[in-house]
Amino acid sequence: MQKKMLLSGLGVCLLGVALAGCSSGSSQATKNKTLNVTLPSEPATADPNKDTDTNSASLIYQTMEGLYTYDKHNKLVPGVATKVVKPTDNGKTYTFNLKKNAKWANGDPVTAQDFVYSFRRQVDPKTKAQYANVFQYFVNYDKVQAGKVSPSQLGVKALGKDKLQFKLTQPVPYLNNLIASKYMPLNREFVEKYGQKYGTSASKTMTNGPYKLVGWTGSNSSWSYVKNNHYWNAKQVKIPKVKVTATKDENTAQDLFKSGKVQETTVSGQYVRANANNKNLQTHLVGRLQYLYFNNKKPQTNSENLRQAVSYVVNRQALTKQVLQDGSKPALSMVPRGDQTNPKNGKDMATETGNLLPYNLEKAKSYWNKYLKETGKKTVTLNLLTDDTDEDKHVGAYIQANMKKYFKGAKVTVTSLPHAQHVSRDFAGNFEMNLTGWSTNWLDSADFLSLAAKGNTVNFTGWNDNQFNRLMTAADKATGQARYDGLVKANKRLMAVKGLVPLYQPSEAKLVSSKVGGLHYSLLNEAQYQYAYWK
Repeated sequence: MQKKMLLSGLGVCLLGVALAGCSSGSSQATKNKTLNVTLPSEPATADPNKDTDTNSASLIYQTMEGLYTYDKHNKLVPGVATKVVKPTDNGKTYTFNLKKNAKWANGDPVTAQDFVYSFRRQVDPKTKAQYANVFQYFVNYDKVQAGKVSPSQLGVKALGKDKLQFKLTQPVPYLNNLIASKYMPLNREFVEKYGQKYGTSASKTMTNGPYKLVGWTGSNSSWSYVKNNHYWNAKQVKIPKVKVTATKDENTAQDLFKSGKVQETTVSGQYVRANANNKNLQTHLVGRLQYLYFNNKKPQTNSENLRQAVSYVVNRQALTKQVLQDGSKPALSMVPRGDQTNPKNGKDMATETGNLLPYNLEKAKSYWNKYLKETGKKTVTLNLLTDDTDEDKHVGAYIQANMKKYFKGAKVTVTSLPHAQHVSRDFAGNFEMNLTGWSTNWLDSADFLSLAAKGNTVNFTGWNDNQFNRLMTAADKATGQARYDGLVKANKRLMAVKGLVPLYQPSEAKLVSSKVGGLHYSLLNEAQYQYAYWK
């Protein structure tokens, strides 16, 4: 899932032996070398209005630019806008001036109307954008979503070719991160040329970022990011071409790194443990949670007893230390570490709230027996849906083994699919138990907690709890300490009834070659290739 987004970027650089051994006379050849990288699976779309999975978000992150962006050290800086602005009207109005030299890859200027068109398209119910709610605080968003007013009434307008304004219903403390990561422009003429097929391939996609998308058919596993010479900061982009390959097998990626063909790759499990002292290994927690959810629209999985049983039977310490072995941390609740701090004392919400997901076999078995009793069955067969990555397969196998071992009459099958197919099953509601993940683009716990809220377009569970919804609504209307305290209460309620079952907060472990510089990672962001360079 989206994201929203700390994503794995595996890197492959297919360099010949001759290039690797060139003398100082080959500096120009070195400068123009292609950097080859990989993703763990194929993206579903290049359309920023429609992306919901991490692989699509990664593609968009490298090829598109909003009003704000992030510098090489992951600090917020102006992108298409001339500066990071201060809101007026008590935090409810944002007015931006756009760079006059910001251009699309075809040379067209990026205008204020490009942002207006994109925002209106994303909130238009006809677009069926699953992540339209990133605009939920814009004036008239709810009315547009309900079909009561036209998308043209959304709180965004062009005050001129190079001037843009947002109107919000309330201050949003994390809006700058949304502006940088989710509010992208679209070239209207190009989008309308291809209609529903926009973003389904490189030839049907127009980008305005440091790279343009080349060679992606929508179903192939290899494509390129090629330097956009019309990008306003193109002179600072050092590597002219990045080749991307979807690589699901980590052993292959590790072998490529060992042989000198890979400069950046994500690794996990035993390899991380065995190479803890490897100078090329970098690890960091990401703003993401891997969690289980259950289809509450199906009688067999619409059960709190089942959710409680599965949560208590998972030993999250063993899962992270013995199965993953990559620095990932056991989930404490639906809020990851580092996501939000208490305004009163500066303490981290996740650790201050404490562990709301204990391992308890006695309780697990008790809830399972209650589940059997309510179903009237002695044996139950359940299916667990996962991605077909090594990590998801291992986690799925661990859950399957624990349920079979400790739950009398439990039969568990695991279905592992390519990421895009998995996401399609999510949207179609074609699952029973589902292993997925959510990556955030901003540091605020509401992004994770709202995954269980009524009306969220990516709440695929069908689960609805009035008490939780009231707590989220109250927190949303509050500010400062009251908002923080309200979100803590919502988190505790969600975990008490296990509306979702968090498992772990992933850690990314990267092998980074000493031949490449400029790759920096953070809780929110993967490395941007526009800042990479050959040493």
